[in-house]
Amino acid sequence: MSNLILFEDIFVVDKLDPDGKKFDKVTRIEARSQNCDMFMHLDVNTEIYPMHVGDKFTMALSHTLNLDGTPDTGYFNPGRKSLADKYEYVMHGKLYKISDDSSGKGLKAEIYVSYGGLLMLLRGEASHVSHFELDQRLFLLIRKL
Repeated sequence: MSNLILFEDIFVVDKLDPDGKKFDKVTRIEARSQNCDMFMHLDVNTEIYPMHVGDKFTMALSHTLNLDGTPDTGYFNPGRKSLADKYEYVMHGKLYKISDDSSGKGLKAEIYVSYGGLLMLLRGEASHVSHFELDQRLFLLIRKL
């Protein structure tokens, strides 16, 4: 299954709506990962998946939900086992921006993904995000610990 997961780490929510509340049903979380020292802003539909400061969760990014690694067809098959069965909150989106920052210590990189208007920024060491490509389709999968 490791070839399905492009990135995975455990995050802890540090702040909710750091720039102020913008939408009724959406909360922007600010979180930091425990293993890879990654920083993340993520918009979450908190009406269906509430998040709180101090929540610990695993977040994974994958190019497909198919357990055999085949590309996603875009159709949901409720009887078929998938990677989503192991998680509680899943979104599908498109990577729309990659940026590098070589100032300071080490090479840092950022990826930006839009999940139907819910945005994610993931920032950290370039080695953790170097295998992502512009316009790549990604599934975000979250499970609270």
